[in-house]
Amino acid sequence: MLMKTRDMSGLMDGDKVKGLSIGVNQRGVRNHNERLLLSMVLRHGALPGSDLARMAGLSPQTVSVILRKLENDGLLARGEPQRGRVGKPSIPMDLSPEGVFAFGLKIGRRSAELLLLNFKGRVIRQLHLSYAYPSPEVVFGFLENGIDTLMQELSTAQQERLCGIGVASPFELWKWHDLSGPAAEDFSSWQDIHFADEVAKFSALPLFVCNDATAACRAEHLYGLGKEYRDYAYVYIGSFIGGGVVLNHTVFEGNQGNAGALGSLRSTGPLGESRQLIDVASLHLLEARLVEVGLDPKQLWRQPQDWSALSRYVDPWIGETAQELAKAALSICSVIDFEAILIDGAFPAAVRVELVDRVRRYLVTQDTRGLLTPRIEAGEIGFNARAIGAASGPIFSQFFLNTNAGLSSV
Repeated sequence: MLMKTRDMSGLMDGDKVKGLSIGVNQRGVRNHNERLLLSMVLRHGALPGSDLARMAGLSPQTVSVILRKLENDGLLARGEPQRGRVGKPSIPMDLSPEGVFAFGLKIGRRSAELLLLNFKGRVIRQLHLSYAYPSPEVVFGFLENGIDTLMQELSTAQQERLCGIGVASPFELWKWHDLSGPAAEDFSSWQDIHFADEVAKFSALPLFVCNDATAACRAEHLYGLGKEYRDYAYVYIGSFIGGGVVLNHTVFEGNQGNAGALGSLRSTGPLGESRQLIDVASLHLLEARLVEVGLDPKQLWRQPQDWSALSRYVDPWIGETAQELAKAALSICSVIDFEAILIDGAFPAAVRVELVDRVRRYLVTQDTRGLLTPRIEAGEIGFNARAIGAASGPIFSQFFLNTNAGLSSV
């Protein structure tokens, strides 16, 4: 089964001032303009109506009417008046934290994360589950019980503003287990699981499912450094490595929802054998090394993360991974001349900074003939990127603007 998702591609941004698509004033496209203004506020932060009108190419009157409606709907909130040199003080409008809420579930190889996200991208509360392998029974039981627990954090009025459940899961996750016997049969049953049917047994909320690395990319794009770039590739390193693609300020999911499958990029092993990036640049390699020396690999995933005692094993992993990422960066940019490649993962911030620095250094030594060398930058979301990206799916698809859905842009 190939997990499909309702349309929830990323935020678009295309006007002259690092903004969004030019709006239109006709009455029949109000929904477009509401999404446009909400998307601008998400990207740029609180803005007064005059700035929004200028950036969107809409009349001040049109913007005023839309802002009033969005405020009445509880999606926007007024900031403190800002006085200029002349005229009335301007009032910036910002996303209301209480405007919308969503659940986000990340299904990982070793653990699951479930969180409650508000309209501004802040995590209200989070639950964690560790396991030997993610069986359907365990994962959906965790989701059902977790939703009940997280619902207690919300008032009745807030519960009415829940807009959906997002699930971030590895592509064809039933293919990457290393189990045998009954456990293997249990794990392989994922192939016949229909997420919507399972969730409908205990929740009527809309469900949005996407690839876990794409979800992480969306989190970075909406709430992290991704706002700074128009076109970039995103690399996320967890137990396995994956990625995402952003084109024209929009997360691009591809024909089958599997765009940015960077873990499948070709590489070579020590004997010249054909390998994939997932085989040479993933955290499962570090896990395996810890097992070899008799250490418990579970310490890599404990929260809060502290790998300082493992530097003897982490440093070589960083060096080997950086070399592979430097080569992969140029392969990625041979197809599209991305401005940047953002690197993030389920590791401490210090490890991320060191990994990015090493990739930059190795990139200098690579053969770049015919290519424009991209910027290499560190992502900002970190461990929670996949769960936050999952929760942002329902929010984005219902309230923000998506250029890959055929909307006009400039």
